Amino acid sequence: MRHRALLLASSFLVPAVCLSVSTASAQQVATELPPAEVTKPGDQNLTRTRPVDVTPANGRGPATRRAASNAAQSGTPESGVPGGASSGSALAGGITGASNTVITATDIARSPAQTLPEIIAQTPGAQLTTLYGGLAGAKTSVDLRGFGAFATANTLVLINGRRLNDIDMAQVDLSTIPLNSIDRIEITRGNSGAVLYGDNAVGGTINIVTKNGVGGPPVSMRVEGGVGSFNTRFGSVSTTTNSGPWSTSFFGNAIKSDGYRANNQSVQENGTGTINYTTPGLTAFFNVTGDNQELRLPGGRIVDPSIGVNELATDRRGAATPFNYANQQGASATAGFTKTLINGVDFIIDGGVRDKKQQSAFFYTDTPVPSFSSSFVDTHLTTWSITPRLSIKSVLFGMPSSLLTGIDYYDATYEQNRSAAQGLANQHVYNLNQQTLAGYLQHTIGVTPTTDFSYGARVQNINLSARDRFDENAPFVFPGADIRATPLNSNETQYALHLGAEHRFNDVFSVFGRAARAFRTPDVDERVASGPSYDPETFAPIPQTFALKTQTSYDVEGGFRIKTGGWQMQTSIYNMDLTNEIHFNPVLFYNTNLDPTRRYGSETSISYRVNDALLLRSGMAYTRAIFRDGPFAGNDVPLVSRYTANAGLTWNIWQNYLVLDATARLWSARRMDNDQANTQKMIPANGTVDLKLSGKYDRYFWSFSVNNVFNALYYDYAIASTFTDGRFSAYPLPGRTYLLKVGATF
Repeated sequence: MRHRALLLASSFLVPAVCLSVSTASAQQVATELPPAEVTKPGDQNLTRTRPVDVTPANGRGPATRRAASNAAQSGTPESGVPGGASSGSALAGGITGASNTVITATDIARSPAQTLPEIIAQTPGAQLTTLYGGLAGAKTSVDLRGFGAFATANTLVLINGRRLNDIDMAQVDLSTIPLNSIDRIEITRGNSGAVLYGDNAVGGTINIVTKNGVGGPPVSMRVEGGVGSFNTRFGSVSTTTNSGPWSTSFFGNAIKSDGYRANNQSVQENGTGTINYTTPGLTAFFNVTGDNQELRLPGGRIVDPSIGVNELATDRRGAATPFNYANQQGASATAGFTKTLINGVDFIIDGGVRDKKQQSAFFYTDTPVPSFSSSFVDTHLTTWSITPRLSIKSVLFGMPSSLLTGIDYYDATYEQNRSAAQGLANQHVYNLNQQTLAGYLQHTIGVTPTTDFSYGARVQNINLSARDRFDENAPFVFPGADIRATPLNSNETQYALHLGAEHRFNDVFSVFGRAARAFRTPDVDERVASGPSYDPETFAPIPQTFALKTQTSYDVEGGFRIKTGGWQMQTSIYNMDLTNEIHFNPVLFYNTNLDPTRRYGSETSISYRVNDALLLRSGMAYTRAIFRDGPFAGNDVPLVSRYTANAGLTWNIWQNYLVLDATARLWSARRMDNDQANTQKMIPANGTVDLKLSGKYDRYFWSFSVNNVFNALYYDYAIASTFTDGRFSAYPLPGRTYLLKVGATF
């Protein structure tokens, strides 16, 4: 089986090599790359999609991406203040036929939002689920296209084109990525990213491209510090060096805060460093990262009208779990190179290892002592990967052609120890090993001077082994209520497909559309929580099996783009049908595959450059997530707002000495988690307004932000009781907060 998978994956490279040789010998490759190019020279270890075109549509001209500023392009530390000529987030580029958005380093610097999830949420259709709030944004999930509680498992996050999604439920915590290290964020909504990147790309793909320092001054440095609400202290440093073909960069930050609620303290420390070697025919890099997170968990606030309890009103900032916590330590090392084989043909390879350790403790009593309800979870996950690929740019039968093909191999080892408290014997030790091997090909052709067509396919083999060592004699094992899981050995092959097209009617108006298939394999935590279930008559435990079906989705989408003068607009409509969607069953207390579900909706983004000093931007989305079969047919999927909107402006009041940025986010009501029946009270609609004043003089810069200006007292996550109608637990978020930052560049 493994030999067959390897042959299948490698078969994607063979025809590509033959094509590259034949096209190179038949004709000279165009000096200026056509708009159908897949990647930009020097950028091929950062993304697998096309560069972003933010210039007015010009028919046959090359696709280019706008640098946020010269500093962002070269990796030189940011000034912290957006320039007056900024044109707003880009709308084109990316995967042909898909709805794409790019957030630049300048967009990030000017935004009043303090966390990466909040910045991403300013794009149409992106929704947030936040448990704790605060200036660090720890454990905040971004939901693309309406997946609610399972948003992180259905949104693929990448750093420089490499997967960050692990095989566990923890998924990606965006607060571990230093904001000052980001050059741009490429967002592809919908499932077309699955061909290039693999599973998890069901709702969309977020690729975070970091600065690398190449082409900057010999030495540069940026330092920044700040203070804010809830005794928040913030500091960041970045530095780059350049000497001949060599360059280095380092970006780091640290945030400490007491948090909005009791037992809500947090510590977040992140760092990333890169060494680059750059010559005309060869580029290479070596990158290391590290992060440390310490987070206290206050639990929810109970509301139960039947007994007259409303802790949201009487003790909003209190803690239900004053001793719970979750800590995480991560590290990674990645290396790779890009070698030009012949004109127009590049060989790219990178590989690396990522290590993550997590410790969490849960006590549901008034004292932190072991009991039948307490638990301590110690998890260790290591993932190795290697991803070789070929990029071929040529003219094929008179048409500009770009082809990207490659192999992805990931090997993950997961161990989780569960006990009643730290230091006690383990009740369960879960060991899971997963290997994935995939081959993919994506080809984009300029079939006419104004029309691009793209097709692609991925075949991926997933091999999983899962074991549970259960000690019935461990402390606080309830006799007869727990049981060892049944071992699992599985091997399956899945596939993803993409068809996309874009047509430019003129320099102003273009249309796009696509159809795609994607998949999501269950993560290890979902498999671990696939039981035990209990017999409804005898309540005897039924062993968990680790067995869940792979989720699949079928998408269609169409839209148009308008670019004229300072005006940019993108709008699209989509439909997504899913089978075997994975969800938690609140009655049986384990994960299961849902009856078929559907997502459909529309997304629109608009920006208008009034003049060199004033930029206006807005976005809106309609997102409908429903069950289309089974006992909940026609009901809303929980934790998805039907309507979301945002608006903002950037006003360079006085030559970058004083700049005003404002952002408003609005969202409609959503169903609570655990309310598939749609019978409980809804989480109320709400909105926030954020303001930021910033300025720069010489090499010094400053900013003062006020978030949630009107002090809205809201929550965007709550879980409904399974047994008591009207009872729920909500996670209140901060009201008005402040943050002052000052810094300098050298």
